[in-house]
Amino acid sequence: MPKISLAEAVKLKSVLSKRIHELEEEMDRLAFIDIEKGNKIPKQVRTLTDVEQDMEEVRKDVRLLDKLMYKANIGNEIIFNDEAITIVEAIELATQLRAKARKYKVYGTAPKEEFSYSYSEGVPLVKVAMFDPEAYRLKGLEIDRQANRLSNLINAKNYSIELNFDSEKYF
Repeated sequence: MPKISLAEAVKLKSVLSKRIHELEEEMDRLAFIDIEKGNKIPKQVRTLTDVEQDMEEVRKDVRLLDKLMYKANIGNEIIFNDEAITIVEAIELATQLRAKARKYKVYGTAPKEEFSYSYSEGVPLVKVAMFDPEAYRLKGLEIDRQANRLSNLINAKNYSIELNFDSEKYF
């Protein structure tokens, strides 16, 4: 059976999702037709049943591709920070690192101290950061670098893993 890399499978999953959407739109176009009362219904090149059959074939391929990708993501590991982790864990960790970096970068742009508008009379309020903004800026940059490094490791691994899937009809 022909093989594709896990990286190609990720792209193919997007192609298949788009194909399903296109077939759904085709179903909508074929499902109804406006004609004058009493006129003959024109012959269609493709029927609703033809499109349904195509969609079932694509959906079956999506399920197979998902199964193969999930198995590969669970059954293969990468080494990150001297620790072996499965690809699925690595993907989640990269997502978490990016979220953490985003938050730290927001704190990194905060002023250490700023005047806050008071709604009470004559009492000036000062908003004081309970952290060092520069330290958070630097931590945000470092965590972003870690997320990028992890993403690169995931991508490299994805190109080295082969799945038994025939992608000829899509690529």
